[in-house]
Amino acid sequence: MSDRQEIEKTVRRLIEPFNKKGVALTDSTTFAGDLEWDSLTVMDFVAAVEDEFDIIITMNMQAEIETVGQLVDAVGRLKG
Repeated sequence: MSDRQEIEKTVRRLIEPFNKKGVALTDSTTFAGDLEWDSLTVMDFVAAVEDEFDIIITMNMQAEIETVGQLVDAVGRLKG
C-alpha cells in the first residue's frame, strides 16, 4: 500500500465520527458542501488530523483544503 493510500485510509477513519449523515467518501467529497461541517466541526477534525499525523495545518492551508483528496495530499506533503 502506498503512502497516499495509507494516509487516505487514516483520514477516512478520522472522518467517520464526524460523518453524521453517512456520506460516501471520495477524493472529491467536500467538507463544507457534502459533509455539511460547520467551523467548530472543522476545528475538531483538523485537531484530530494534526494529532494523528503529528503535523500542523496552518489556517492558510485550511482555507485552501476543500475536499478529502486535497487533505490527503496536504498531509502527504506535510509528513514528507
